Amino acid sequence: MTSAVQGEEGGPTARLRGFRQVQRLAYECAEAVAAQLRPGVTERDAARMQRVWLRERGVRDWFHLPFAWFGDRTAFTGFRTPFQFFPTNRRLEPGMPFILDMAPVHNGFTADIGYSGCLGLNPVHDRLLADLEAHRTLLLDQVRERRPLREIYENVERLMVRQGYANRHGAYPFGVIAHKIDRVKERRWSPQVFGFGTQSLKGLASDALHGHREGWSPLWSPHKFSDHPPQPGLWAVEPHLGFRGTGVKFEEILVVTDSKDPEQSAFWLDDDLPHVRRWAEERAA
Repeated sequence: MTSAVQGEEGGPTARLRGFRQVQRLAYECAEAVAAQLRPGVTERDAARMQRVWLRERGVRDWFHLPFAWFGDRTAFTGFRTPFQFFPTNRRLEPGMPFILDMAPVHNGFTADIGYSGCLGLNPVHDRLLADLEAHRTLLLDQVRERRPLREIYENVERLMVRQGYANRHGAYPFGVIAHKIDRVKERRWSPQVFGFGTQSLKGLASDALHGHREGWSPLWSPHKFSDHPPQPGLWAVEPHLGFRGTGVKFEEILVVTDSKDPEQSAFWLDDDLPHVRRWAEERAA
């Protein structure tokens, strides 16, 4: 491991272990909450269930508070302002897709994850989720090739179009497919601004200022400011497919280093995650 992902406490191995643990904690929360979802549950209920589950396990700070999207809101249908991302009173119905999205900070380590599910059978949702695997492979391969982030973004979008889908991560602020994350200083009281933790926002703003001086951005977008090779560090990556009111995505941490070894230059932090296990089971079947 290179200095790009080394930490001050125990070196790079301990540092990555901390991020892996909080990412697994977040996915455990998503699976636990998904198992409790029933017809009639609202997005606000699901977001509250995530908050409670994580707080019971020691989470006191957030990159952002949990989100939940049901039905055509999983594809961001009609979204025009950032406030439409926040949970609503939309109720879950049989066959309806859902996405749970949370970004807890635990012991100073950050994760930002997205979990796609469905309440019962939905063949369209299953197909989209299966087709999402190709994006995980493409992203890793092209980061290892050190292609500019803007070019990789465009190639992800081209793959979506070939698959017959729409790019829905383009609806996020600045159209981002990913953003950098890092350690967060623990505070006894960590307030939020519009659902985002102030400590995490300070870190992102510091990265943006530092990157601007050196010609890179902590936001991975289709815009000119992302026209640079992958910057070493940890990136929360979230390709998001949409098709006729159904949206699916994953979000997980991609580690980028300055190693000359292609396999060590970039790798997914953890391959033991729900969507990865699902793809492996489908191939085995």
